[in-house]
Amino acid sequence: MKHSIFPNKIFKGRYLLYIFLLAAGFLVGGLVFHSPDSQKGKPSGTPVAEKATIWTCSMHPQIRMPEPGKCPICGMDLIPLVQNGGQTDENGVHLTREAAALANVMTTAVSKQNPVKEVRLYGKVLADERLLQSQVSYFSGRIEKLYVNFTGETVRKGQPLGLIYSPDLITAQQELLESAETKQMQPEIYEAAKEKLHQWKLTDNQILQIEKTGKTIDNFEVEATTSGVITSRFVNTGQYVSQGAVLFQVADLSHIWVIFDAYENDLPYINKGDKISFSIQAVPGKSFEGTVSFVDPVMDPVTRVAKVRVEMFNPDGELKPEMFATGVIKAGISGHGSSLVIPRSAVLWTGKRSIVYVKQSGTEEPVFQMREIELGPSLGESYVVVNGLSEGEEIVTSGAFSVDAAAQLEGKKSMMDH
Repeated sequence: MKHSIFPNKIFKGRYLLYIFLLAAGFLVGGLVFHSPDSQKGKPSGTPVAEKATIWTCSMHPQIRMPEPGKCPICGMDLIPLVQNGGQTDENGVHLTREAAALANVMTTAVSKQNPVKEVRLYGKVLADERLLQSQVSYFSGRIEKLYVNFTGETVRKGQPLGLIYSPDLITAQQELLESAETKQMQPEIYEAAKEKLHQWKLTDNQILQIEKTGKTIDNFEVEATTSGVITSRFVNTGQYVSQGAVLFQVADLSHIWVIFDAYENDLPYINKGDKISFSIQAVPGKSFEGTVSFVDPVMDPVTRVAKVRVEMFNPDGELKPEMFATGVIKAGISGHGSSLVIPRSAVLWTGKRSIVYVKQSGTEEPVFQMREIELGPSLGESYVVVNGLSEGEEIVTSGAFSVDAAAQLEGKKSMMDH
């Protein structure tokens, strides 16, 4: 049976037609998309690849990953690392204005000042040692009666303190009476008898009274030799005392001392003649002022402090011994006149290093850079800067820890770096 070849010729013709049309389509498309008109609006030159996002851990900022995932240390979700495009300093810490406000970040311009150090001292009121006197018995005898029976009692000079019966004093009075009868013939014996009574603190009037009456005094009055307050009592009625025994301790409180304790690091700023203002806890709302009259040249080996004395006039007895006092001396710093001074809150300490954050100028939003500085003497709430800052630079004085925390999260230099 014979087959016609006409259908096969028709199929081959259609097949060749399809291939021709497909090739023509590719050719026309290439001409269209590569024509100059089709390139309009496209940037010339080599295209710049966008900066890839880096992923880090909020707890371990040293972790850097090109893709999101889990922290290999703690397993927390990684977060995108905030990168400050366009920053000239790669270690600068960028904060938005809103973030700086929420973190309470405040800055202050560095300026030169005449540094004044406030030295705070603590101490108490004491009696003036030069006005302390011991009331003693100038002859031996027995205490027959005491007119002053308790400590704290005020006495005045010449006031009787008690009665003493003294056999020795009776014998001395008898010798005076006997020598008075022969004083014309033996004046030396008479004068010696009077001098003996003078040594026992009998006055001329008392001796004259003994001569006039011709009788001895059995119980002799002991008189106060100074005015003041009885601070100690050492005898009781009926007690026998020997010559020179202390009966009472008397303190004149019209002048007092205020003794402060000064530690070693404060001593270079304290000198004789410095003005000091102090307050007394027992007298609230009142400030006292005095002058340093003495600085102890020897330190206490146990407490490691030296005593600083202030002398005060105390006519009405307002200041009493053992009252606690708090004093402040404002001392100039020698060798640091007109120096840079910064607040204490601006400084971050990392062992031996002192760090501040300096605000960069010429940026739209706050950018801070960590800087290590060298500090001088402490002024209480501020410090003298020896090296590392210049006048007019703006530093963070509040919220420095927040800025440092942001630097750690961004992987920038921070106080934790060596």
